[in-house]
Amino acid sequence: MVDVKKFSDIDIYGLLEVDIGATEQEIRKAYRKKALQCHPDKNPDNPKAAQLFQELSKALEILMDTSARTAYDRMLNAKKAAQLRTKQLDSKRQKLKADLEERERHAKEAARGGYKTASTKTPEELFQEEFDRLRKEGSKLIQEEQELMRKQLQDELRMMQTATAPSWDPSKHRVKIRWKAEKGDPVNGGYSEETLRKFLTKYGDLNALVMSPRKCGSALVEFRDKEAAEMAVTYEKGRLDNPCTLEWVGEAPAQSKQKTSRTGGTVTERDYESLVLRQLRQAEERKRLIEQMMKEDAEEMAE
Repeated sequence: MVDVKKFSDIDIYGLLEVDIGATEQEIRKAYRKKALQCHPDKNPDNPKAAQLFQELSKALEILMDTSARTAYDRMLNAKKAAQLRTKQLDSKRQKLKADLEERERHAKEAARGGYKTASTKTPEELFQEEFDRLRKEGSKLIQEEQELMRKQLQDELRMMQTATAPSWDPSKHRVKIRWKAEKGDPVNGGYSEETLRKFLTKYGDLNALVMSPRKCGSALVEFRDKEAAEMAVTYEKGRLDNPCTLEWVGEAPAQSKQKTSRTGGTVTERDYESLVLRQLRQAEERKRLIEQMMKEDAEEMAE
């Protein structure tokens, strides 16, 4: 917990690196900048980061509350004035001054039966009251600011992951599917486009799937993301009574350093595309796959 004594002894304007006359918008901006730099999630190895983060949050809470900020400014000005006067006195006069002030304070308390009004309380005591009030009330402002910061940190993490992730071009890493099927087989060895989609979509979304228009027992598929394609090539065997094999068309992609378990469809930035744009793209991919499939079938027949 942040101690009020901490804020009685430091300049919280200096802590946030703003001027004493800073606006609320300037204070918020400065807080977000400083707090993001020292956020505990970004500094797991720095034991002082959490304490500094708490101090910045309390400083924001004080300066964004009108009464608390007024009490703090009054205390800060009183301290600065006292420091200036103290510098002008020699050590003997400082002691005499301190003794006189202490006697006057006790005399005022005794005259009022020990009860202090706002006019007799010191700036430090008034600030202590405001500090305690904020502590008891809690701060919705701080909760909102920290929630915004959490989202910003998540966005930064996603950007870092995107920047470091290897590029994936589905059109350069298509997958050829083969299974046993006699020429002219009306059921194509037990495989149809619907059957293959059922097998393949459990790994992730497909850009396109094309059955060979000229040759039974052959199809071509393009997966939307790399992990789905890798898992399908590694694990998919198709029907038990007529297994299929999956192999890369051309060179296989570089292996991922890590693989995570998959329990459903993938969620990527493409999931946010409009349905119309997605359908247009898939139609274009299907057209290219058909052209590639027909070319390969023609080459095999020529052999």
